[in-house]
Amino acid sequence: MGQNKNVKLLQQYIDGETNEEETVLVEKIMAAGTTDPILKNRLNDDWKTTQSVDGPGLTHILDRVHRIIHKKELSKQTSGFNRFIQVYAKIAAVLLIPILISGALFFMQQKSRQNPLPEQQATSTIYAPLGSRVAFNLPDGSTGYLNSGSSISYSIPFTQNRNIQLKGEAWFDVAKDPKHPLTLNTNGSQVKVLGTSFNISAYSDEDYVEVVLAEGSVAFCAAETEAVILNPSERLVYSNKTIVIEKTDPEKFKGWTEGKLIFRGDNMGELVRRIERWYNIDVEIADKEMEAYTFRATFEDDSLNEVLRFLTVTSQINCQTIPGGLSPDGIWGKEKVILTIRK
Repeated sequence: MGQNKNVKLLQQYIDGETNEEETVLVEKIMAAGTTDPILKNRLNDDWKTTQSVDGPGLTHILDRVHRIIHKKELSKQTSGFNRFIQVYAKIAAVLLIPILISGALFFMQQKSRQNPLPEQQATSTIYAPLGSRVAFNLPDGSTGYLNSGSSISYSIPFTQNRNIQLKGEAWFDVAKDPKHPLTLNTNGSQVKVLGTSFNISAYSDEDYVEVVLAEGSVAFCAAETEAVILNPSERLVYSNKTIVIEKTDPEKFKGWTEGKLIFRGDNMGELVRRIERWYNIDVEIADKEMEAYTFRATFEDDSLNEVLRFLTVTSQINCQTIPGGLSPDGIWGKEKVILTIRK
């Protein structure tokens, strides 16, 4: 009887019909992973259904998932495969979606503790491979996007302990929960929010953290600074133990979630930084006086050649492209672009 009751409870959770106490219980079942017989049987049943409808093969499944995500039509699909995805959509970051999106880059790690099994936690990681953008849904209802080469990690249960580790760049639409603020940790700094929309960039190979607020408010702090409150349409840059805040247009920093590179009077340094990340290349500014140039443009899913052509047509810039290749030590080098002033 107990197992049948839990099976019913799992279905209620999927349908969004559980109360707070029941939700915590289900998330503890999730934390146990496939060692829990109820969850294991449920996954096995849906997997068999998926196999019978769409046929076996991870490649086929990955292809289906990528098409659904890029078209943003998950809720409109009616196939047997989509039923499999929809069943676990509300626990996407816990069990299934990230492993299919990233090609087995999702994992659950149980940590040994002195408490009984129901108190064990699991860590979930969602990763966006280089050259891709990945949409995510968190267990508390928050949503967002990860930019190329970025990842977020968090512990389950999550709804009452909303702590996230970020590497790279992400856009967040945070579900409001005054009792449980969401805390984002990255590059030695911390951002606390209740319910808001913002972009944050903090790649480990760059020496700064950038936060751009669209709605609501966030508190930013680092070890060497006092906490500051950011208001809508403000951009915070933390670098060299210093915080600088300025007014900005948040839409410019949200454009990447829609496949757009938007520049509004940005200098050459900013343009180069974003192009390098977007196209996974290296850019060298050969003439320092070029750093004072500013640009205004919008690129939407344009190729690198089209962006470089724009630079040469709208300014006195020459672009020399050096293809990437395999170095003697076996490391594959990135494509490189050298920018010079046309004499």
